[in-house]
Amino acid sequence: MKPILSIGLSDADRTRAIADGLVTIEGVEARPEILPLQPLFNIQLTTHRFDLCEFPIATWLRHFDRPQQDYIGIPVFPSRHFRFSCVFVHKGRGLDHPSKLVGKRIGTPVWDMAAAVWLRGIFDEHYGLPRRSPIYVNAGLNEKRGGEDHPQEYPAGHIIDHAGPDRHLSEMLEKGEIDALYTARAPDSFFSAPDRVARLFPNSMEAELDYFRRTGIHPPMHLICVKRRFVEEHPWLPRALYDAFAESQRVAQRRLHDSATLSTMLPWLHEHIEMTERALGPDFWSSGFRANRDTFALLIRYMREEGLLQRELAPEDLFPASLLET
Repeated sequence: MKPILSIGLSDADRTRAIADGLVTIEGVEARPEILPLQPLFNIQLTTHRFDLCEFPIATWLRHFDRPQQDYIGIPVFPSRHFRFSCVFVHKGRGLDHPSKLVGKRIGTPVWDMAAAVWLRGIFDEHYGLPRRSPIYVNAGLNEKRGGEDHPQEYPAGHIIDHAGPDRHLSEMLEKGEIDALYTARAPDSFFSAPDRVARLFPNSMEAELDYFRRTGIHPPMHLICVKRRFVEEHPWLPRALYDAFAESQRVAQRRLHDSATLSTMLPWLHEHIEMTERALGPDFWSSGFRANRDTFALLIRYMREEGLLQRELAPEDLFPASLLET
């Protein structure tokens, strides 16, 4: 009898062929559901509702400090993002480089979100901003913190200032009560108060391409995870999941190249694709373990350096043996 898996996904072209049933998972009766991203994560991290779920990658890695990991990872990535474009500053303070944020107040809506983990590590290693030098301010992004948010833990050695329960970081940045903001999406004040809120990198693509040329890293934000008990009952399942989600991504990439009807509302979509492939290579959204081993090694190092991960891990420790050759 086929295992029945409830599947939680955000609405992304990389996984849409799974959600639509165009790509099937061999040996599995899949029951996919699409949810907005933040509610999806909050539900999964508090109630564990789905058997298989898109999962924040840094939060998943923190599970390796537990005696037994609840989720088995699959090295396919519904989300990748360099995130230099997601650093915002209060205008008029001369904040035009990460090194100028030493000692400043930086808002972070979720401490262990991959966007912030990658930014803290990259700025420490490459841009002269030691990760323990700022004061980090925690609050909701565009509204006060909700009770449904997943629990957060803060490693020792960082200065954390918890804003009042009725405060949010977008307003605080506009008013100059914080100097900068690390986030996964632009704050409302970036659009409503452009005279007071700006991006740290006015040309973030140029900075991101420079980072990629030097490192070869295209940072993953999310991966696919399945509950451990299903893998224990069905050892063949990780490879079946990998094959299906990798194929779903290939379907999405083929659609990007289809000029009959553009898959997104970008008039020069094909020019953007050609530029991306020239800059990042044809496999610009790579799946599998081998192509991403160095990326996992770096993320492990960043998380250990800031105290989010205690256990010493090699990238090979992260996935079942059946996935190490992918």
